[in-house]
Amino acid sequence: MDAPLFASSLSTTADSDAALDEVVGTVAAGLQNRTPDLAVVFVSHDHGTAIESLGPKIARKTGAKVVLGCTGEGIVGSRREIEHGPALSLLAGTAPNTVLRPFSVLARQIAEDKIGFSGLPEIGDAGRASVLLLADPYTFPAGEYLEAMNGAHPGVAVIGGMASGGNGPGQNLLITRDGIVESGAIGLVVEGDVEVRSIVSQGCRPVGKPWVITACKDNLIQKLGGKPAVQVLMTTLEGVSEADRNLLQSRAFLGLAVDPTKSSFGRGDFIVRMLVGIEPQQGGLAVGDHNLRIGQTVQFLVRDAESAGQDLVGLVRDTAGPSSKTTQARGALVFSCNGRGTRMFPKPDHDIGCIQTALESEVPASGFFAMGEIGPVGGRNFLHGFTASVAVFRSRR
Repeated sequence: MDAPLFASSLSTTADSDAALDEVVGTVAAGLQNRTPDLAVVFVSHDHGTAIESLGPKIARKTGAKVVLGCTGEGIVGSRREIEHGPALSLLAGTAPNTVLRPFSVLARQIAEDKIGFSGLPEIGDAGRASVLLLADPYTFPAGEYLEAMNGAHPGVAVIGGMASGGNGPGQNLLITRDGIVESGAIGLVVEGDVEVRSIVSQGCRPVGKPWVITACKDNLIQKLGGKPAVQVLMTTLEGVSEADRNLLQSRAFLGLAVDPTKSSFGRGDFIVRMLVGIEPQQGGLAVGDHNLRIGQTVQFLVRDAESAGQDLVGLVRDTAGPSSKTTQARGALVFSCNGRGTRMFPKPDHDIGCIQTALESEVPASGFFAMGEIGPVGGRNFLHGFTASVAVFRSRR
């Protein structure tokens, strides 16, 4: 089996033409002048109108059959995370014996309470396929689309992120080899001998004990275990350490159990959602999720920099770390929440540093800080927040 070969480069040069020449030249050398099948690019808004022609230029300069990418508030390379200022990051690679099937999709309102989509990607062999997805947060309901994907292609991982840096529709740009797309989503089916391993690090740990929702409406949990939800939160606060109490009081999270048959839960067993408010009349808790249901198991969670770093390193190491020469990581895409970086961690370059530490050798990588991260938990795809979602390319076992 031919092994895939990837290379990446990050430029902070302000001149757009010079930055593009820099990353293309470095990547060409890393690929030993092989023509890449795939090129993925992320760019800061500092490059302005040059972004409009970026995709076609990359296709022409590299010869890549498929080009996709987007704008980002911050841009990630193999060693650095550029949170401010001009940045252009390119990852390109070969994909032997693998079909790369790009697609685009738009959302449309088909009924008062129902959203439809212009289409779902074609997938031949679900056991040998993954999907990369980049979308505009202002025009594309990614959560609903992922539910449609879960139904149509169960077990197929979707990994990616929501373009960022813009403040409204049309300001976040999606990049293809034909030019820019200002709305909807673009994606790529990767099907064949090149495997895309997915890692979703939500960076939270459970505190207190699990509870079952016994009354809820929309995104409001009214009762947990027959008690007012606020009362349960207060009881939990009283029973945890002072450090965890401070974390819960400053920013509380709730984990929605993925597998309702489990009786004890740990890392990776929850979809993490933020507690967004209190409803004082009923003693309810408002959650950043409208898919609550009676009988669902939940648990309060806390997040700090140390536990988030440990979670990311552990998950990457367990999922895609060194195992053999034939299945070692060849390239990576990183989709980190724009609330991470130095907003969350005391030092810069945190997430990419954790990923490279876990992989134990520097792997070509590219990524961006997203307005929502996409990845599977418990075999189903979700839209996340405050998360690091990672796609690792390697030869399939």
